[in-house]
Amino acid sequence: MSEDALSNTPLRAILWIGFFSLILSSWSVLYVMAGSHGGGGGHGAGMASEMAPGGPDFAIVAAMWALMIGAMMLPTLAPALKVYGDLPARSGAGPAGWLGILLGYVVVWLPGSAAFAALQLAATGGGLLDMAGVVTSPWLSVALLATAGLYQFSRFKGACQSVCMSPMQYYLANWRPGLAGGLRMGVGLGANCIGCCWAIMALAFVGGMSSLLWMGVATLFMVMEKLPEIGAWLRRPAGAVLLATALFVALRAAGVM
Repeated sequence: MSEDALSNTPLRAILWIGFFSLILSSWSVLYVMAGSHGGGGGHGAGMASEMAPGGPDFAIVAAMWALMIGAMMLPTLAPALKVYGDLPARSGAGPAGWLGILLGYVVVWLPGSAAFAALQLAATGGGLLDMAGVVTSPWLSVALLATAGLYQFSRFKGACQSVCMSPMQYYLANWRPGLAGGLRMGVGLGANCIGCCWAIMALAFVGGMSSLLWMGVATLFMVMEKLPEIGAWLRRPAGAVLLATALFVALRAAGVM
């Protein structure tokens, strides 16, 4: 390790502590919101109370989605941050660029949170979602599950996932040093991450906006999808499972099962 890299080690450690503290804080707030009204890990009351009759507040719902992004999506960025942190200081990598990648990633996902919030409010107003953010029709659940399943087989999903699984190749092709460079690369990583994971995140409307179990399973899956050793092997089997689940829900809705 060079002297420059060695001198940056304490600061990098502080950045990693802050990163994981942000994730832990997001999960802690979600836990309190989900369980404060006895909802536990289920579909109910904690987060639903933020959408009580009298008009749901866009800022509150968007903040809920931002917390979910912090809890569920930031862990998936850890491999890319680890790869960047291992680069030699002489390449222009350093704590400023590391922080820039994180900020760029968040900058992309915050509008994504707002988009999900707007979709939720519109769907709730149209009677498609209940006050807990869960779809009111089993057929809408079928549509969301089938969409997510089919998307797993799409070339676009594969292209976005490949970037997420190979951050080093992404850095080599888009390298920019320093804070501004990290910010730019973080925006690119965030955009690919949205392309990779938006359909899974949309299944929150099926699994339940306040279901900690669904959030935990989805987070674990999305992290595993970005690991180069196993990610490519998970994509299509996961799509098949989602399509099978959609079929199962459809058969139950039709009274066949």
